[in-house]
Amino acid sequence: MEKREALEKLLAGNARYLEAKNEIGDISPEIRRETAENGQHPFAIVITCSDARVVPEAVFSCGIGDLFVIRVAGNVIDNHQLGSIEYAAEHLGTKLVMVLGHTHCGAVDAAIHHDPSGYIRFLTDEIREAIGEETDPLKACCLNVRRSIFRIESSLAIRKDEEEGLAVVGAVYDIETGKVDIIDGEGL
Repeated sequence: MEKREALEKLLAGNARYLEAKNEIGDISPEIRRETAENGQHPFAIVITCSDARVVPEAVFSCGIGDLFVIRVAGNVIDNHQLGSIEYAAEHLGTKLVMVLGHTHCGAVDAAIHHDPSGYIRFLTDEIREAIGEETDPLKACCLNVRRSIFRIESSLAIRKDEEEGLAVVGAVYDIETGKVDIIDGEGL
């Protein structure tokens, strides 16, 4: 599936989600058998926050095998996430990477208003580098998404994949309305 078609499929799934009460993609025994026997062929890679209110498969009305999801608090990118993205792009042929931030993000709030200790600091330091002095939560979220896109596109392997048709887009999920808005989508 090409990158433009993959993005359209994600946004169409989000439109269905906005009206749904219990909809999710195909999770049937048949699709479980199909993917067990023939492997996975996700049409999009979604990097998003670990927040329990953000469930990419539901947000995009997708089922088993549709999305390659990478979750980490604050949707920050390090070498582990880059390796996962490279795997899905190179070995599974996925043509779209979406960095999906969200409103009311606890990690972004912690970076703006708190000085956490322990391993949380690794997340908030990365987010602080992305947002600078920004204190508006939505603007900070968007800056954080753009920083993650920059980190992804700085990878030599991913740049090579982009030359071969991979696209990286940024989006924000509104946890109150359920709507996903694209904020950065060059190369589509």
